[in-house]
Amino acid sequence: MTKKTLPDDLLELLRLVDTPTVCNAIEVAQGKRGFNRFTRGTMQHSKPNDPAVVGFARTARISGLAPPSETKDVISTRRMSYFKSMAAGQAPAVAVIEDVDYPNCIAGWWGEVHVAVHKGLGMIGAVTNGVMRDLDVIDDGFPVLAGSVGPSHGYVHVVDVGTQVNIFGMRVNEDELIHADRHGSIVIPNDVIPKLKSAIEKVVENEAIVLGPARAPDFNIDKLEVVWAAFEAART
Repeated sequence: MTKKTLPDDLLELLRLVDTPTVCNAIEVAQGKRGFNRFTRGTMQHSKPNDPAVVGFARTARISGLAPPSETKDVISTRRMSYFKSMAAGQAPAVAVIEDVDYPNCIAGWWGEVHVAVHKGLGMIGAVTNGVMRDLDVIDDGFPVLAGSVGPSHGYVHVVDVGTQVNIFGMRVNEDELIHADRHGSIVIPNDVIPKLKSAIEKVVENEAIVLGPARAPDFNIDKLEVVWAAFEAART
């Protein structure tokens, strides 16, 4: 695995800002609109007030709607291979797990046990199009962004490990950098990482052009016309 450079100051900043800000900042870094490596639709967040999850993806696919066709030994061996893969990732590591049964997912892979296990292996969170459960008892410090909430584990089993996954239209490869919060998730392209800190600062600076005056008690349509022109000129 090739180690990717993620400066400490950038990692700290990414944990402080929300995913829409990072999504905008990527377009600033790229100098154009049209960035599209993000989830579509509304997802469920286990800890919506937690900081953003920022880390390198460890990928796998699961299924649980029907019993597996392979032998118990094969399924058991693959599940342990899954855990070894999750534990082997570059830190900080995020589990990005596709449920191939979507949109008919029933298997709550992310519950009390698996949250504790993945957190114990050093991972910081999970993104999935599948199901989470045990919301009242899962450990803190491991947010899960999921497609739905449900009670069952079904016939859940690992289908494959380390492959490209599709989470609500967001395609993710192993070891790609992920940013996720209650708004959804994005993949941060490697080539924007060196420019991302300044791009985030630029997004915040540009939005302040409007936000400061708009929140002032003497704001009116005439002032909006002036500041919006400046905002339009500054933003990507």
